[in-house]
Amino acid sequence: MSDEGYCTTDGAAKPQAADGPPYAECVLCREPTEYPESYRGITMCPRCEWQEAQRTSCSG
Repeated sequence: MSDEGYCTTDGAAKPQAADGPPYAECVLCREPTEYPESYRGITMCPRCEWQEAQRTSCSG
């Protein structure tokens, strides 16, 4: 039996990193992110992205 497809993501593309300031703020901790301020949508700093990935990962 294959577990393929069991733990999937929605396939949403991450925004490209900004070349420089101003940076968008993280929606969770309000720290600057690596994304441009003009990006529309949910932006998270690397720390919050990692924590969110840990929280929502498959536990098997």
